[in-house]
Amino acid sequence: MDPKNGIVAKLWGDVPEKDWNSWRWQFAHRLKSPELLPEAFFETAEERKGILEVSAYYPFRVTPYYLGLMETARAADPVRIQCIPQRRELDHADGCDPDPLGEGAAMPVPGLIHRYPDRCLVLVHPLCAVHCRHCNRKRFWGSGPGRSEQDRFGRMVDYVRANRRIREVIFSGGDPLTLGDRKLDALLGAFRGIPHVDVLRIGSRMPVVLPMRITGALCRVLARHRPLWFNTQFNHVNEITKEAARACEMLLQTGIPVSNQSVLLRGVNDSFEAMRDLLYGLQRISVRPYYLFQCEPVAGAGHFRVKVGVGKTVMERIWRECSGLCQPSYVIDTIAGRGKIPLPLHSSLSCDELACYGNLS
Repeated sequence: MDPKNGIVAKLWGDVPEKDWNSWRWQFAHRLKSPELLPEAFFETAEERKGILEVSAYYPFRVTPYYLGLMETARAADPVRIQCIPQRRELDHADGCDPDPLGEGAAMPVPGLIHRYPDRCLVLVHPLCAVHCRHCNRKRFWGSGPGRSEQDRFGRMVDYVRANRRIREVIFSGGDPLTLGDRKLDALLGAFRGIPHVDVLRIGSRMPVVLPMRITGALCRVLARHRPLWFNTQFNHVNEITKEAARACEMLLQTGIPVSNQSVLLRGVNDSFEAMRDLLYGLQRISVRPYYLFQCEPVAGAGHFRVKVGVGKTVMERIWRECSGLCQPSYVIDTIAGRGKIPLPLHSSLSCDELACYGNLS
């Protein structure tokens, strides 16, 4: 146990190391109310009152591990910003929507989103280890799965089996790794058993917020269903701890590629220095920077949004100064099936400099 602040020691200082390193203990002991945080965590009584008001509307969840990555005295801490409620979440900005990508309209069966011809996304479960305050599915927080798992998953499998153009199935949520190993094994196996499904993909933030979830047993389950790709979401270099690096290394040693999909977030990674350090950190642990998403206009997350021009300025400098292995695609996700659109970086090369490449028309 090596937290960066004293909160963890105050709340869980007497917890045996074996329990601390258990993902089930961490998940069971998530904080579910800001009222449980020590008074010293808040700079003012007004801040505490605002956080409580927000958490009544957008629930609060954080693992002891992830809580330990923030610095108590810094309201601007990049980890704190991502997981501690802010009063601004209740100021729904113009143009923000609970479902900015229109996912509800793209569900042919409950929990399965089919926006692209060759792939679909399965919302495995609404549960997450941490409620990331910028989440584009905040609308599901606090909701139950509705139908029984067997019924929900069965209808999804039947839909994919009947649609032969679907060759890739993506598992998201919530977080699919909130399922236990046996249930996850059965779910992956059901889709792997469909002849025209070539590839499975998991989207999970567990390596970042609960790296203990990546165990040898889990890796053996995932290995049975290769080719399987794993996407996670590191947003700041402070999240790349030795525990997170170990989790990613276990997946890589299992033969599972690990990619990262960051979100451009105000106050977290919207500067060249913060983005560079994140990308260098990912390269050091052999995690491929895949996408940098422009933060979507999600109701309750408008204060995280950064102007596209700022993002392009940061990424153009990344493009000029950093290794090609550190370069994610800067994209905006769109509604109505248009998909992810790359945001082009303007080159300052002159016509004379381009002339050496011949006629480019």
